[in-house]
Amino acid sequence: MQKYRVLILCTGNSCRSQMAEGWVRHLLGDRVEVASAGTHPAGYVHPMAIKVMAEEGVIISRQRSKSVAQFANDTWDLVITVCDSAREECPYFPGAKEQIHISFPDPALVGGSREIQEEAYRTVRDAIRQRLVPEVERRCRAWASGSAGAAEAASQS
Repeated sequence: MQKYRVLILCTGNSCRSQMAEGWVRHLLGDRVEVASAGTHPAGYVHPMAIKVMAEEGVIISRQRSKSVAQFANDTWDLVITVCDSAREECPYFPGAKEQIHISFPDPALVGGSREIQEEAYRTVRDAIRQRLVPEVERRCRAWASGSAGAAEAASQS
């Protein structure tokens, strides 16, 4: 079965896009092929992102920070930018059939105690699950209906 292909972009590919990739794979992985990348990859996945996702049973410790250039020649059903900087740098992604922007604040910019910082990561983690995942699921469902309809029409001709 062909899967709906989603690429999630941000600047460093260390926090928001990694958490989004983890959520989509965890909740929709049976229907969606997902990857994430950064316009200026940090080279690591932030330890607090790993920690707060693990609290929800989503393991992202094996994911790695990747450059958007790695995916430039691929075709994607949906490309999502999750930070304003990535949206500005990639206003149009050549391999995207559809591109949307769902912005989340960067938890890595929050100062203060470790508890305050972790709470910022949890807030973004939860917002990604509440806002991004349902959007991917809705578009995947529509795509699957269209693909099924197209396959059925082709088999009847």
